[in-house]
Amino acid sequence: MGTFTFRLPDIGEGIAEAEIVAWHVKVGDVVAEDGRVADLMTDKATVEMESPVAGKVISVAGEVGDVIAIGSPLVVIETEGADEVEPAAEAVNGPSILRQAQDSGRADVAGAAPIADTPEPEPVAFRSEEPAPFIHAPKVLASPAVRARAEALGIDLGQVKPSEEGRVRHADLDQFLAYNAGGGYRPAGEARKDETVKVIGLRRRIAENMAAAKRHIPHFTYVEECDVTALEEMRAQLNEARGSQSAIRPKLTMLPLLITAICKTLPDFPMLNARYDDEAGVVTRLGAVHLGMATQTPGGLMVPVIRDAQDRNLWQLASEIARLADAARSGTATSGELSGSTITVTSLGALGGVATTPVINRPEVAIIGPNRIVERPMFVPDGMGGERVAKRKLMNVSISCDHRVVDGWDAASFVQALKRLIETPVLLLAD
Repeated sequence: MGTFTFRLPDIGEGIAEAEIVAWHVKVGDVVAEDGRVADLMTDKATVEMESPVAGKVISVAGEVGDVIAIGSPLVVIETEGADEVEPAAEAVNGPSILRQAQDSGRADVAGAAPIADTPEPEPVAFRSEEPAPFIHAPKVLASPAVRARAEALGIDLGQVKPSEEGRVRHADLDQFLAYNAGGGYRPAGEARKDETVKVIGLRRRIAENMAAAKRHIPHFTYVEECDVTALEEMRAQLNEARGSQSAIRPKLTMLPLLITAICKTLPDFPMLNARYDDEAGVVTRLGAVHLGMATQTPGGLMVPVIRDAQDRNLWQLASEIARLADAARSGTATSGELSGSTITVTSLGALGGVATTPVINRPEVAIIGPNRIVERPMFVPDGMGGERVAKRKLMNVSISCDHRVVDGWDAASFVQALKRLIETPVLLLAD
């Protein structure tokens, strides 16, 4: 019998360290060649580590949430053969990409041990116990994304009550987490148990990026009320007119219309479609609009990017919005689809509230937040020189800006120009 030390390979792109976000083996497990060992998150992506040899796991490095350096031992495997097994070529070539993670700004993780050519580590450097691997109930209906999330959370899908058609969905997992303690539903009136949740993976990246944005950027927020009655009427008419083209023209929501208005307004306000390198003291004003779309996913907030949004029509925008949102939520979005945005839109839809103060997606300089549409009485022209009271659909639009490079006058002027397009929606379809 011999041993093989699988060291964290060079993942590329100048990555020096990675965070352990999931283990797929524990001490005592038998792993097959090319079997999954662990998932590690870098600043760019979450990658899957596969064992280059078959054998029995005798040591694993670190807990979930720990950061280890490239070249450090990840697992030690007992193999059949010589006393010491040389690393296979696959171990040097690096891991396969599993899924991509949000990185709206560079996150610097400290505390990893330096890489060094040292003998085999002492056993005390590894943990010797790990919870038993999760096994799904075979008869539960759920998508692969839901199953993967349940496995990561340690949830037995057989204990989750499906909300519709007997299929467990992400919302059902959310409800299970919100109202569940100790693996079973709590009886009515029973107090929740205290819970300690380690901040790791995507949630850690979000925390670091949001803290950096608030620490470095002096935010200010401007809010304006827009009458979207005509815009909503036009949206309904466009959806009804799709007819036989419904397969290639998806149903329009408010978001493609708002993005079109933003793209038509930004050329007159180039200071908003920009990225600020505060270390170099340089603002880059972009000609193209690469629009970030804040998207809630099971793991946390991600920002997929609609490339060249200014060149897409309403239905192309609707298709791209749906595609990117699905990719983000399923964990299949690429690194290129999650980086390079020049301005971001964030919306909570029906939960949008009256007004928001969104946090800027650093290094951008502005973020726009449409809020909930409400119906209220307003004075409107009666066509005879007077006014009458009518029911109108109103929506507040919020914008947060980096006051180092954007003045309040610029932000207010931009929103007023945006308001004119929103309230006169025929202009959105004009060349």
